[in-house]
Amino acid sequence: MMPSIFNSNLFDDWMDFTFPEVDKKLYGKQGANIMQTDIKETEHDYEVSINLPGFQKDEIHAELKDGYLVIHAEKNVNNDEKNKEGRYIRRERYTGNMSRSFYVGKEITQDEIHAKFENGILVLDIPKKNKKKEVEEKQYVTIEG
Repeated sequence: MMPSIFNSNLFDDWMDFTFPEVDKKLYGKQGANIMQTDIKETEHDYEVSINLPGFQKDEIHAELKDGYLVIHAEKNVNNDEKNKEGRYIRRERYTGNMSRSFYVGKEITQDEIHAKFENGILVLDIPKKNKKKEVEEKQYVTIEG
């Protein structure tokens, strides 16, 4: 078990000191926490809530392809380390792109999925589709004799 202070892993700080060449520009220390997702099942649908803090609605795209719902978010990477008031000492907010996919089935169409983005949370309502039970067709072999 690793000790942590303020939700930051002390081992990460040690790694930063020991191996400074490790590039953490895109994900930073909180890389493991990106696109945290909750999925709630109701009687008729699934509610998927994805944390995307700091993103704008136009930076998020949802695509349905081959039965998979793919969520893609992209924030411009700004390599300029200075602004009008000085240079950045530390940057922890995420920049870059990320994606996550969920299998929803080939029966679902994009018109059936409802999405809204509010306060940094993308909420998707995905209906449940009852799979039709395939009736096993019995095929008999004719026996002569």
